Amino acid sequence: MLDLEFSEEQDMLREAVGGLCDAKASIEAVRALENDEKGFDPEFWGQLAELGLTGALVPEEHGGAGMSMLDTVVAYEEFGRSLAPSPHLVSSIISAGALTRSGSPDQQSAWLPGIAAGTSIVTPAWLEPDNSSGPTGVQMLAEASGDGFALNGAKRHVFFASSADAFLTLARTDDGVDLFLVPADTAGITLTQQNSVAYDTQYRLDFDGVTVGADARVGEAGSGWDTWQRTMLDACILVGAQAVGGSKRVHEITVEYSKERVQFDKPLAAFQSLNHYMADSITEIDGARTLVHQAAWASDAQRGVEKLAPMAKMFATEVFRKASGMAIQIHGGMGFTVECDAQLYFRRAKSLELNWFDTDYLEELIAIQVLDADLH
Repeated sequence: MLDLEFSEEQDMLREAVGGLCDAKASIEAVRALENDEKGFDPEFWGQLAELGLTGALVPEEHGGAGMSMLDTVVAYEEFGRSLAPSPHLVSSIISAGALTRSGSPDQQSAWLPGIAAGTSIVTPAWLEPDNSSGPTGVQMLAEASGDGFALNGAKRHVFFASSADAFLTLARTDDGVDLFLVPADTAGITLTQQNSVAYDTQYRLDFDGVTVGADARVGEAGSGWDTWQRTMLDACILVGAQAVGGSKRVHEITVEYSKERVQFDKPLAAFQSLNHYMADSITEIDGARTLVHQAAWASDAQRGVEKLAPMAKMFATEVFRKASGMAIQIHGGMGFTVECDAQLYFRRAKSLELNWFDTDYLEELIAIQVLDADLH
């Protein structure tokens, strides 16, 4: 039976994470970290570790918290409300998830405890210039070289790369798409910081004859994309939760402003066309939240989320973009200024919509499930 009520422990978790975000990831702190080379506050990251959140989905036998997906959704809604920048998604969720699913015992023992403790950061390097989000977009070659592989090519939109201890890298071998753990200090890797719509910390990585041993491959030969896609379903649910949290906060900001701002001797909230916009928006936000919670519940119940997770990410990020766009409209001309908080939410909404499987690929994943057919 689907139960969308939160437990007392989950309410306490929401309060703890929300309080930490208010104290250490305020809007002022978010602004200060825009286009920063590091991109996150080490003190905030350390306190997430103290709460056990850096090991959220890491199994307890590897030092993690072994939290449920719904527990983690609670935390991610608070991350979204505050726009808190951190490598949590890339390291604690995606990289840790791939290693938990397919890593060798040596890889798991070497990396998962550090990720869980927040002392090690592993970030994925998967998107390539001018290539798609799907498996055909992985064209960087990992060619057999001696007892290992030589990687040559470029990756873009690698989050928090300057702080990473290793890169979880997708590359094409003779067996198909594989995942490789590449230490960040390996010779031949060049980092170049990129501009992004969110002003967050992303890098381009150029691999020039980067050599790794055979033990760097994660999982069986040719299994990399399957591991990646299954891990990304978790990420889709949590990105959806982050978008829901951001949507709710930017809607609150808009409602507060519409009650205070007076035009023609009455508050903006009294104008029917505007209050209908806000009514439509909160309806969509609540719908997105329900969809995200349903996907999290299905994941915890070990039911298939091959359709629900892409739906949650696609709909929630679209709702976030629309809610933040509405906020800018209702704020009027000031909504487009950097001094206005609404634009912070709008830019991050667009970034979440574009990253971690774009809309085109999400639609394809949903269509495969709806049509019960492989569309490739």
